[in-house]
Amino acid sequence: MESLIAKALQLQYEPVAILWSDEKPEGAMQFSPGKWGCVMWLAVSAAKGRSAAADKKTFGCVGGGVGLGFGNQYLNFPGGLEGFCYFLSSGNAGRPGGAELAEQVKPFMTKESYENFLQGERYIKNPKLVEKFVEALPMTDVPSAYVVFKPLSDVDPAKEKPQTIIFFADPDQLSALTVLANYGRGDNENVTMPYAAGCQTIGIYPYRESKSARPRAVVGMTDLSARDYVRRQLGDSNFMTFAVTFALFEEMEQNVPGSFLERHTWQNLLKQGR
Repeated sequence: MESLIAKALQLQYEPVAILWSDEKPEGAMQFSPGKWGCVMWLAVSAAKGRSAAADKKTFGCVGGGVGLGFGNQYLNFPGGLEGFCYFLSSGNAGRPGGAELAEQVKPFMTKESYENFLQGERYIKNPKLVEKFVEALPMTDVPSAYVVFKPLSDVDPAKEKPQTIIFFADPDQLSALTVLANYGRGDNENVTMPYAAGCQTIGIYPYRESKSARPRAVVGMTDLSARDYVRRQLGDSNFMTFAVTFALFEEMEQNVPGSFLERHTWQNLLKQGR
C-alpha cells in the first residue's frame, strides 16, 4: 500500500501499520518471552522496513503490554499496581517493603530501571494521581494473538485492514498532518495529544478513536523515556508520532490532491527543511 501523504510530506521513514493478527509475519522482529524491551523499537523496526510483532508474552514491558492492548498489565508489575504507582511517581524506596521488593527484582532489571524502581520516574506527582492516570487509560483486550507492526508498503489492503497508521514526523511534517486531519472536517479539534506512554499513543488511544464516528489523530512521543530509547534507534530527537485510525488515514489520503500540500507555503517549508 502506498501513501500520498508520505510522498507529499517527504517522510524520512516509512509509515507503519499496526494490525491485529493470529499470524506472525515471517522474519518479524520480536522480543524474547519475559525479556525487557521498548515497544517503540518495534515501531521503529517497521519504519525502517522490517516487520515486528508482539504477543502476551513478548510485549517487552508492562506499559507496552497495556499500550498494545493486552489488558491491564500494570497488575503484573513488581509489587502490583501499587508498585507501579510508586514507580511512576515518588519511588518505592520510601514505602513499607519497597526496598526489600527492589532487592528481589534487582537481578531481573537494568541498572536504570532498578534505580527508577527505587527513586521513581517522577512523571506524575504522587502515587494517588498515578492511580487516576491508570483509571483513565482506555484499557483494551485485543481479539488476536499478535499485534503486528508492518511497513505500510507491505500491507495488502485486499487481504488485511490496519487498525492504526503511524507517521514519524518532524515539526513541519507534524504541523502539516495536523492541518490535513482538520482539512475536511469543518471544525478544529481533530487531533489530540494525551499524556501517556509512547506505545499507548500509537496503540490503545487510536484503538479508542476507531470506535468514534469522527476519529481524531493522536500525537505521541511526549513520553520522555520513549524519546530517549527512540533517539538511540533513529539518531534524531525531532520526531513525534502521529497515529490515525485506518478510516481517518483514508480520509486524509483522499484530501491530499488539491490541498495546501500542493501550494507554495508547504513547498517552501520542504525546501527549507531538506
